[in-house]
Amino acid sequence: MNPTSQTLQVGLAVDLPQGDCELIERLEPRVRVLRRPGLNRPARWNGDWEGDPGFERTAEQEAEFAELLAGADALFGIPDVDPALLARTIRANPGLRWVHTMAAGGGAQVRAAGLSQGELERVAFTTSAGVHGSTLAEFALFGVLAGAKDLRQLERDQAAKLWPAERRYMRHLDEMTVLVVGLGGIGAATAARFAACGSTVWGTSRSGRRVEHVDRVVPLEDLTKAAGEVDAIIVTLPGTPSTEKLIGADVFAAVKPGTILVNVGRGTVIDEEALLPALDDGRIGFAALDVFATEPLPASSPLWEHPRVLASPHTAALSRQEAGRIAKLFARNATRLLDGEPLINRVDTVEYY
Repeated sequence: MNPTSQTLQVGLAVDLPQGDCELIERLEPRVRVLRRPGLNRPARWNGDWEGDPGFERTAEQEAEFAELLAGADALFGIPDVDPALLARTIRANPGLRWVHTMAAGGGAQVRAAGLSQGELERVAFTTSAGVHGSTLAEFALFGVLAGAKDLRQLERDQAAKLWPAERRYMRHLDEMTVLVVGLGGIGAATAARFAACGSTVWGTSRSGRRVEHVDRVVPLEDLTKAAGEVDAIIVTLPGTPSTEKLIGADVFAAVKPGTILVNVGRGTVIDEEALLPALDDGRIGFAALDVFATEPLPASSPLWEHPRVLASPHTAALSRQEAGRIAKLFARNATRLLDGEPLINRVDTVEYY
């Protein structure tokens, strides 16, 4: 297809700062962002795409919001991050061509919308994968370092004002082999950081393609065997039916004592019931978890108080730069859409990742 001079009308389905709306229009002048202040749930912080849950539109505002979305060629965000509202909007707007989701794992939200095959073929869906790659990769590095340097024991010693009679050993990153489970954008960024620290980097891949900074690509069917040969396992996979509880009893039975586990993917990838006994007996010496199968993590979960667990409330991806980074990605994709080129991060509507 040839580039087009047509204008792309973009419905703002979530609260994006005015400056970032203007950034999109500046980077791609053929875009017009349809933004009406007061219609979106107000963000409580930068990157709060769900917005204030206490916000309610009046009947008039609800009608105006629906009218705005119905007149758009593309959506920046899923309306109110609500799959049901996404489905309703697609059915009310036969001219809608593209929806960009805020989450790297936005495919799960598309799946939850229960769209027909015809609707999935008519509308292109993209995610913000890659935008969060650097912050998540840094958390993965931090998590492995926290385990290697025994952060939890240091905290206990400091709280007790204890100077141990015998100094404790710490581990070297450049003596460790780390297994990155999932070599997508986050996994590739993670691999680069560990390679820079001198670690030997392995990674799982369904395609088997080579990835820069990865010393060995492991077929997914060899995951359990590989898990028994490494010092740390870093999960970056999205939550799909095929990845649910992928890191489970078989993997935990195979690992070497003291293996470090980090999860910056989705909580459903790890079987938490199988993880607990592995933590208790030291097969998993330390786990840094940013995501959990149920969120918020229930107060009754033993993971909160486990001495070998660092629990992060799904915040490793957040930064003050998130909205601007997503706006730039959206503008690049808008250019590609208007020029008839393939979109970046297009959702696979079979596996929904």
